[in-house]
Amino acid sequence: MTDQITPLILTYNETPNIGRTLARLVWAKRIVVIDSFSDDSTLEILADYPQVEVYQHSFDTHTLQWNYGLSQINTEWVLSLDADYVLSEELIREIQLLFERTNTELLDGYFARFQYCVFGKPLRGTLLPPRQVLFRKNKAIYVDDGHTQLLQVHGKSGMLQAYISHDDRKSLSRWLWAQDRYMQIEAKKLLNTPSAQLSLGDRLRKQKIIAPVVILFYCLILKGGIFDGWAGWYYAWQRMLAEILLAIRLIESDL
Repeated sequence: MTDQITPLILTYNETPNIGRTLARLVWAKRIVVIDSFSDDSTLEILADYPQVEVYQHSFDTHTLQWNYGLSQINTEWVLSLDADYVLSEELIREIQLLFERTNTELLDGYFARFQYCVFGKPLRGTLLPPRQVLFRKNKAIYVDDGHTQLLQVHGKSGMLQAYISHDDRKSLSRWLWAQDRYMQIEAKKLLNTPSAQLSLGDRLRKQKIIAPVVILFYCLILKGGIFDGWAGWYYAWQRMLAEILLAIRLIESDL
């Protein structure tokens, strides 16, 4: 397993997160980190892990940054992780068994589910869909998808059973800064894409009024966030606020 898989991570000022992510990657012989010139303690933390190779590369888009990262991988398999993705012990074991089975033909990519955490407290549900995190390098490429990227893997994909904790502990101010940038890009995507080509969710977002209310109800009631205490409310308010920022950007384009 350790010879065949290289974890790939993007960073920019990830001091609150990157140490916990790397602590679950000690099995890897080489970890590739693409850093967008962090000016906090991220580089010092990375230096504590001898198997980490850091490439500093100016950030343009997530897609370009991830594809640059892929170009630095020299193993057949890539484990693509955000800097706040913490592998569960169960997932590490599942991947290990997957590569140890000699009678099982490996697919070309594998999705993983997420357990969303608010400052370390896991929630019952999340809006974050499963993401393809483990894949063959020569079958994959990242393409633009709104404010973020979409991984296209050519071939057959499967689903891993264990989960990854999405546990971002950066400040609320940093979250607000990032969301405003993201929602400007999302607004451009919604405005420049014909409605027939948008998903149902994106068509609702384009209406400007409905989506924030729907998201709040979905997070608190359908996903059970109301039973997670203040952590559940924190997540629900964040997601509602992100949709409000998007609606404001869409309204701004009409004025």
